[in-house]
Amino acid sequence: MQNTFSDILADIKVETLSLEETAKVRLMNRVDKKYWFHVSELPSLLEAIKDDYYIQSVDGKLFQDYGTKYFDTQDNKMYTLHHNGKLNRYKIRRRDYLDSDDHFLEIKFKTNQGRTIKKRVESTVKAADFNKDENEFLKQRSIFGNDELQVALRNRFTRLTLIARNSPERVTIDTGISFISPDKTVDMENLVILEVKSEKNSDESSLKRYLRDRRIKPAGFSKYCIGRALTDSSLKRNRFKQRIREIGKITGHTDLYNM
Repeated sequence: MQNTFSDILADIKVETLSLEETAKVRLMNRVDKKYWFHVSELPSLLEAIKDDYYIQSVDGKLFQDYGTKYFDTQDNKMYTLHHNGKLNRYKIRRRDYLDSDDHFLEIKFKTNQGRTIKKRVESTVKAADFNKDENEFLKQRSIFGNDELQVALRNRFTRLTLIARNSPERVTIDTGISFISPDKTVDMENLVILEVKSEKNSDESSLKRYLRDRRIKPAGFSKYCIGRALTDSSLKRNRFKQRIREIGKITGHTDLYNM
C-alpha cells in the first residue's frame, strides 16, 4: 500500500507541514465524521483539495505505518456498549507509530453529546501489560482497571494526514488495513477510511463538499468493532452486519458480503 500512496502523491503536488507544526492541530476534544470508499477514489479526491490542505511530513515521509492493540474486558464490555449504541463509552488501545518507534496508551471517550475526547500517555514499547504510569492513567481516565483488561484485537494500516490551511480541521486517510486476532486475519487492502476531525460540526470545508458532490456520505466505522465482528464469530454483531456487507460490495470481498 505504500507504493499506492507513493504513486498517487507523485502526481499531486501538496505542500507539507512537519510533525511539530501539525501538533498544533491535535484536536483531542472534537467532533468526528468518518467516510469510507474504494481506494480508486483517492487520487481524484487529493487532486481536488490539494490547494486547501497541507500533508503532514514525518522525517520527510508523507505516509506512516501504524499498529494498534485494542483492549477489552473478558466479557467484551466496550465492544458490547458500542454494538448496543450506547454513548458515554470508551475505547482503550496501545498505538504504535512504527516508523518513529513511538508508543502511546490512549483512551477515547465518546460523550452523550457525540464528541470524542482522547487522552494518551507514553507507553511501554510493545508491552501487553501496563506499567505503573499506565495503571494510574487508566484509573484517572476510565472506569476500567488494568486487572480486567486484555488484548482483544490488533490491526495495522498506513496513514496519510491532512491539515486544513484555513480552519482547525485534521483529516486522516487510512488504507492497507489488516485486522488480526489469534484465530483469523482479515485484509482490506482496497478500503479507505477517511476521518474528518474538527472543533464543531460544519459542512463548509472543501473536502466535505467534494465528498458530498461524489455522494460519499458520512458513515460510522469503528476499526475496533468492525475488526472484532470480522474476526470473532462468537460475538453479537447484528448492528454491524449491514455495514460489513456494504464494505464487502465496495471492496470486492464477497466473503464479507455473504456474512
